[in-house]
Amino acid sequence: MAPTELKQYSLAEVSQHNKQDDVWMVIHDKVYDVTKFLNEHPGGEEVLIEYAGKEATTEFDDVGHSTDAKEQMKQFLVGELIEADRKKKTGAG
Repeated sequence: MAPTELKQYSLAEVSQHNKQDDVWMVIHDKVYDVTKFLNEHPGGEEVLIEYAGKEATTEFDDVGHSTDAKEQMKQFLVGELIEADRKKKTGAG
């Protein structure tokens, strides 16, 4: 396996990480563990906890995060959504 390949997670696996001390979410098919970022999030930890274990792309995009914020996210990347679940969440276009 090439070092650049990300671990694959299903939505079911991500959904298990939905507690205040274990917060994962999916944004643009990438899986992030934002647990250590809760106290630093400018919008407050509550909004991150609200989407713990869930797909949050629309909400993330609606806020209009800065380029710096998107760059900072890279340190919390733990994997990517499996192909089958990418199709599941991409319903109406």
